Amino acid sequence: MLIDTHCHLDAEEFGGTQADVVHAAQAVGVTRIVVPSVARANFDIIRSLCEQHANCSPAYGIHPMYTDTAMPDDLLVLRDYLQQHRPIAVGEIGMDFFINHYDQAQQEFFFVEQLKLASEFDLPVLLHIRKATDTILKNLRQHKVRGGIAHAFNGSRQQADEFIKLGFKLGFGGAMTYSRATKLRELAATLPLESIVLETDAPDIAPDFLQRGQPNKPEYLPRIAQTLATLRGMTMEEIASASAHNAQQVLRL
Repeated sequence: MLIDTHCHLDAEEFGGTQADVVHAAQAVGVTRIVVPSVARANFDIIRSLCEQHANCSPAYGIHPMYTDTAMPDDLLVLRDYLQQHRPIAVGEIGMDFFINHYDQAQQEFFFVEQLKLASEFDLPVLLHIRKATDTILKNLRQHKVRGGIAHAFNGSRQQADEFIKLGFKLGFGGAMTYSRATKLRELAATLPLESIVLETDAPDIAPDFLQRGQPNKPEYLPRIAQTLATLRGMTMEEIASASAHNAQQVLRL
């Protein structure tokens, strides 16, 4: 059993083929797919997709790369979705200081307000973090939530330990499959196994075995899991079981 803890099933790259994507993943043992939103505009799309596919679970949130166009009223809509539809997490939320001309104050406002909503509804959060780890950690210490997943983790061992102390699992996916990603692979090999979950971030973060331009898909999760198994000197079955257990634990699946 494998759980893809982060897949943008509504992405344009999948066109109208979502049913095929989900069925192909099921055929290789991916039993659950977590589908986060990125903005108010796709809350209802995510809800509909997850209603159509019983093995898909929604998360609702406003992504930091969409906060420049988000309005405070979007938080009221998000609150209604959390209350009425009870997703498994608030996400994808966080901060991104990698993009050009980012507005830190705007990002931080929406991040903090969504942390407050996660706390109110006792939900974990799915974190997007780029060049903003210390700021994310600062806010998590100030606004306590029931853990969650640091998606596409790419920080230091010290930062990883801080997330773990706060009740978070760390998401590893396609980036780990590249031999040149030495620091990330070392983390994947040496972090406590109980702190790791697997993800694709499909259609993004394509693993190294895909040709350039091919979209990532949940069906590739077993091959990503095999990379983790090799790095840790474990069997694929052991990694699948442990990572699925970790995901179930943090997301209450």
